[in-house]
Amino acid sequence: MATADSNTATAQDNNPRKRKVMLIGLALIVILSVAGVWAWHELYGRFSESTDDAYVNGNVVEITPLVTGTVVSIGADDGDLVHEGQVLVNFDPNDAAVGLQSAQANLARTVRQVRGLYSNVDGMKAQVLAQQANVQKAQDNYTRRKNLAAGGAISQEELSHARDDLTSAQNALANVQQQFKTSSALVDDTVISSHPDVQAAAAQLRQAYLTDARSTLIAPVTGYVAKRTVQLGQRVQPGTALMAVIPLNQLWIDANFKETQLRDMRIGQPVDIESDIYGSDVKFSGTIDSLGAGTGSAFALLPAQNATGNWIKIVQRVPVRIHINAEELAKHPLRVGLSTVVNVDLHDQSGPVLAQQAPQKASFSTNVYDRQLAEADAMITQLIHDNSLAAPKAVQR
Repeated sequence: MATADSNTATAQDNNPRKRKVMLIGLALIVILSVAGVWAWHELYGRFSESTDDAYVNGNVVEITPLVTGTVVSIGADDGDLVHEGQVLVNFDPNDAAVGLQSAQANLARTVRQVRGLYSNVDGMKAQVLAQQANVQKAQDNYTRRKNLAAGGAISQEELSHARDDLTSAQNALANVQQQFKTSSALVDDTVISSHPDVQAAAAQLRQAYLTDARSTLIAPVTGYVAKRTVQLGQRVQPGTALMAVIPLNQLWIDANFKETQLRDMRIGQPVDIESDIYGSDVKFSGTIDSLGAGTGSAFALLPAQNATGNWIKIVQRVPVRIHINAEELAKHPLRVGLSTVVNVDLHDQSGPVLAQQAPQKASFSTNVYDRQLAEADAMITQLIHDNSLAAPKAVQR
């Protein structure tokens, strides 16, 4: 009995010690947890902002005609890869071809007419020289007869006839000189290729050529076809969206951060990107390209009217554009509209909040349409040459 009482007393003495140890351990765990959370926040958490309101975006290049036409062939379908300059849609070429032939004939005719103007000037110049010789001859004849009349060798009537001949020759010269000036005014300081009539006809041919060339729609960029709506036989008007070409190597992320997350965000800060399509197995790296100039609601079709009735404050979101590493994008292609989760590292805050200088060159460009104009100019030059023969030099008075 005494032994049992002794064991009970010992157990009662140990229980408070165990409770005390457990309480101390629990307190240490809480303290360490709080310290860990605080340390994480100080070392990492406060230097990081993330959002899952982030989507892949890119250039959706709409293919729209510049001329009216009827579709006779379609060169690509949804999902196809097309290269810059590749034919996408062809219109019936007959109407445009007829207009081009008419413009070619008009330019050729105009060049020949202008050649006639230069020939007229040359002819009038020859007449002026001939008439000047006639005037000189009449002047010499009058002077000689005037001397003879002074000595009584000829009558006054003969002298009067000589004077009349001189006056008639002078009047004829003045008339021819005026005609020469009138003809010269049509070609002054020009050659055939720079004559206004030829330039006007060349402009008409250039427009007709472009109309004919634009009956064939080509891809302005290399990319993948999407949103094809055009069908064979469809009569389309200028500006009708027929399909789109998306260059998937020119994608970026539009991340919509809350306004409370933007205080320490700067251009150039590194970003970790995780896409829903690849999951956590694939990580993309990127950098902040720009911070939006306004909130999404500010540019909404129907902006909020906070000055009327009841008002509820809503935290606004600002779009932030994030550049994606090109090599990683090539290894793991993304598509426009895909969902992503982005995490911005805020440690480096040396960058600007807003862009500090304007772009020095075009962000995106194509030269496929320049070739059309160059081909038109080559045709014009050849037509002018073929119908000019030996082009005269510029006429100057």
